[in-house]
Amino acid sequence: MTTPLTVSDVSKSFTMHLRGGLKLPVVSNVAFGVTKGECVVLGGPSGIGKSSILKMLYGNYAVDSGQILIDHDGEIVDIASADPRIVLQVRRKSLGYVSQFLRTVPRVSALDVVAEPLFARGVAPDEARERAEVMLSRLNLPKDLWSLPPATFSGGEQQRVNIARGFITNHIILLLDEPTASLDAANRKVVVEMIEAKKAAGVALLGIFHDEEVRQAVADRILDVSAFSPRKVAA
Repeated sequence: MTTPLTVSDVSKSFTMHLRGGLKLPVVSNVAFGVTKGECVVLGGPSGIGKSSILKMLYGNYAVDSGQILIDHDGEIVDIASADPRIVLQVRRKSLGYVSQFLRTVPRVSALDVVAEPLFARGVAPDEARERAEVMLSRLNLPKDLWSLPPATFSGGEQQRVNIARGFITNHIILLLDEPTASLDAANRKVVVEMIEAKKAAGVALLGIFHDEEVRQAVADRILDVSAFSPRKVAA
């Protein structure tokens, strides 16, 4: 399948139960596809629905209507209607997500946080940790931090752990939510290179980048989310 991710006529609203069931529309009639080796960037002003689209695609937000079709092991799965167990299987093998925030786990080392997605896929622990070391080295995280839990790391250090964790696998689709937001120029350049490597490997990427320089460096196409927003203006 040359288009691993296809979104068709997706709409989303939030129901404000404390406001008498008031419905707040977020996006409507969202439709696009992302092909292998392409990086599509969601554009438009803040509050227009970009992060909501990523969360719907990853299955964190339910949708009101429409389809989110994922190529998973040669079969097409509709994330919008799939059983939660299927969604977890798709996340494990086919659909990755990199956010700007790391969900830290107490007493688990940064190295094992990065290696965990490989553990889940059955990769031998020694090999998984070796691959995690390569990722952390590439992202310039000091070696003396690798054995420590990242809860006390700085924001930029935690973000590098999160990026390493997200990029260590071979998911065919990768969602990127502001992955360079807290990084210095040197590490932003590293992430751009990592995105280019994923594109060269045929991965379909969909992301949000508020950094203009990074956005221009990685985007094959910019999709203006304003076209799908009932609000049309920044929140």
